Amino acid sequence: MGIAENKGVTFVVFVVSSFWVISLADPQTSIAGFYCNTTTAASGAVLANYFVPAMDNLSSLVNQNGFGTTVVGEGPNAVYALAQCFKDLNLIDCSLCFSEIRSILPKCYPKTGGRIFLEGCFGRYENFSFFNDTMDSEDSKVCNYSKNSSLPGKFMEIVNEVVGNVSTEAIRNRGFAVGSVSNSNFSVYALAQCWESLDNQKCNSCLQAAASSVISCSPAVEGRSLNAGCYLRYSTGMFWNSVPTTSNSSGNNKTLWIIIGSSVGVVLLLSGIGIGIWKAKGCFRKSDSKSLKAVYGAGLSATISQSKLNFRYQELRKATKNFDTSNKLGQGSYGTVYKGVLPDGREFAVKRLFLNTRQWVDQFLNEVELINCLRHKNLVKLLGCSADGPESLLVYEYYFNKSLDQFIFDHSRAKVLDWEKRLDIIQGVAEGLSYLHEESEIRIIHRDIKASNVLLDDKFKPKITDFGLARSFAEGLTHLNTGAVGTIGYMAPEYVVHGHLTEKADVYSFGVLTLEVVTGQSCTSEVVSQAGKCFLARIWSHYKDNTVEKIIDRSFYEDRVKDEILHVVCVGLLCTQATPGYRPTMVKVVELLRSNGDQEDLLPTDPPFLDV
Repeated sequence: MGIAENKGVTFVVFVVSSFWVISLADPQTSIAGFYCNTTTAASGAVLANYFVPAMDNLSSLVNQNGFGTTVVGEGPNAVYALAQCFKDLNLIDCSLCFSEIRSILPKCYPKTGGRIFLEGCFGRYENFSFFNDTMDSEDSKVCNYSKNSSLPGKFMEIVNEVVGNVSTEAIRNRGFAVGSVSNSNFSVYALAQCWESLDNQKCNSCLQAAASSVISCSPAVEGRSLNAGCYLRYSTGMFWNSVPTTSNSSGNNKTLWIIIGSSVGVVLLLSGIGIGIWKAKGCFRKSDSKSLKAVYGAGLSATISQSKLNFRYQELRKATKNFDTSNKLGQGSYGTVYKGVLPDGREFAVKRLFLNTRQWVDQFLNEVELINCLRHKNLVKLLGCSADGPESLLVYEYYFNKSLDQFIFDHSRAKVLDWEKRLDIIQGVAEGLSYLHEESEIRIIHRDIKASNVLLDDKFKPKITDFGLARSFAEGLTHLNTGAVGTIGYMAPEYVVHGHLTEKADVYSFGVLTLEVVTGQSCTSEVVSQAGKCFLARIWSHYKDNTVEKIIDRSFYEDRVKDEILHVVCVGLLCTQATPGYRPTMVKVVELLRSNGDQEDLLPTDPPFLDV
């Protein structure tokens, strides 16, 4: 079979390209402007139900074309959304840029709309169609007056010239152009980008207005015009992603580079990326050396091939039919998961990971190190890897029943999970998180606990998976400040709003998951209730009215277990309280779940977001 030292084992394979793509491109994710509407949506819950699929649609379009528009829903809560990557980004960096938009734009919720200008892309949503808008009342300019030109008159002339050049040339070049003008004293660079939803006439109108606005920033050494239909920027420093084919000579020479398509740029492929340095106990570590060769050198492949964790690449690739799209199983934090079958009938899943920056590689190595050093019955187990082919493969256990969401949100399959199985799943996830927070050698916050990240084995025992967003927590730290990432609906309010990360963020996510298991409803599904109450508000309302049985999934509900179910609902509400300090630790949650309501009375307070 060519699967050394692993006979009789069922596994999952995670795939990461062994070529580190280093591009002169930059995803350009610095914020140039961010605005949220002042009006609030008629129904925050319905808006959330429309917003999430709208962002999913945009993600697919942007990943394919660098641009996209979508409309989801209808009426006052409809979501009209647009995203545009500037044409100096290749598709990989475009995807990275849009990912940043997708993590920031939800901060406008539950407002009716918002827009964000990053240095490499733009995103906006509204409850009306704005795709053909060129200008509106939110248009603005951003001038960097921290440093002004010492020759304001001459500087103004060059700014006028280069801004005029790119504005004119963009009309001839599908809405995009970059250029520069130099003299003996300085150079000025400029970029113009219209959204692809505009025709030439409207693009011209937008850029002319943007040019007039941004020119007034002079003598500031940098200025940006942020319009409804376009973006225009100038600077004394080169800021776009391209490879100049013409050099400036002395004097008042002009150079104009036009970048066509989204894949232009110098891409350097460094072959033989390793996964890290293998410890004797099988865990990965990152080298202190700054040399890429030292960290991801070819010697690593030989090290892995000699270990008991080695799998042959060609055998695994053949088993997945070269990662055919017809075998796609789902999506994870770092890539797409596929099904594979070995000649002897053993099945596995493959997650293909595409990395192109040092940060992503380090995050991936962090995930591998965390998983491989963890040992708990309710966590996925790393079995090995392969580094002898053009891709590096990580091998994990395969779980027959796939993920929890495919049962609790499917009316026909939900019947398979009776109350005993559901309670066992809830308790298992709680025990796994308790281990991560309190019992493992390293304190770990998962950051993406949700139904699709809980796998079920053949006996429906839960296994927490997808540690792509996990963060280790040093002893003595009370919290981490970090950008909010995760899944809308499961993210704790203090984390969404302030980036304040503690173990209580996982507790909140667990509480939402627990209530989903009991009700059979997704926290992001369309709400069919009076006053359009959101998921948590609806459950809280029934809890206060002593009518929780009305929202329990009828596929498993029986009167004999009513008290047990009510106790679990109460624990779920405790975990989702608005104030982190009021939420129990996961150790306490495990204790409460095992008590079956025999301990002290539980008194949860209102969960967050009730005002929507």
